[in-house]
Amino acid sequence: MFIDSHTHLYLPEFSADIDTTISTCIDLNIQKLLLPNIDSSSIEPLANLCKNYPQICYPMVGLHPCSVKENYMEELSTIEPFIRKINAIAIGEIGIDLFWDKSTLEIQKQAFIMQINWAKKYNLPIVIHARDSFNELFDVLDEHNDKNLFGVFHCFTGNAEQASKIIDYKGFKLGIGGVVTFKNSGLDKTLSTISLEHLVIETDAPYLAPHPYRGKQNSSVHLILVAEKLASIYKCSLNEIAITTSKNTIDVFKL
Repeated sequence: MFIDSHTHLYLPEFSADIDTTISTCIDLNIQKLLLPNIDSSSIEPLANLCKNYPQICYPMVGLHPCSVKENYMEELSTIEPFIRKINAIAIGEIGIDLFWDKSTLEIQKQAFIMQINWAKKYNLPIVIHARDSFNELFDVLDEHNDKNLFGVFHCFTGNAEQASKIIDYKGFKLGIGGVVTFKNSGLDKTLSTISLEHLVIETDAPYLAPHPYRGKQNSSVHLILVAEKLASIYKCSLNEIAITTSKNTIDVFKL
């Protein structure tokens, strides 16, 4: 069994052929799809997909850092009740993104801290979005990390030192997606220093499609390409990748 630990299949890009997509996932033995939220407008389509496919789709609730604007307090107030309402399995995706807009750093930090507190309040994992922001995220986590904080650093593309620091927090896995298949990403070299027990796999569909689909719309059906690349890096069978990464995902998300 494979688990896509991070996919946005509820977005409009997939609406025309979602039945086929999910059917193909099941045929490929991708048996669980974990859906991170973006903002208040995405909760309804996310919840509807989980309602229509309760055996395979699992909802998260959170405010994406790129959606943190001046009205972020209002957004958070709107979003929080849905944690219980739709039985969210995690708070996500949350974090800090300084690629698009550095001017919102302080409110991104505040939104991140508030959602960390949600995770502790509801005893749920967090799914962290980190883009050009490892140092800023580490500053927050160094202050707020404890035995009640755990989760996934989604779409990890950092170096060995950053991976080691994340692992040292004790409760976090590294989410590995399509970037690992890119020719010059260097992620394969970083992962060669990290045990498979620290990894979960993901697609981040519709983004970051793996080779040979790079630059095209991604889909959860491409999760197998990520798994195949990991099997090559770790010199093990595809079945071992499936077993280990699925166990890691089940453990962190309490599935």
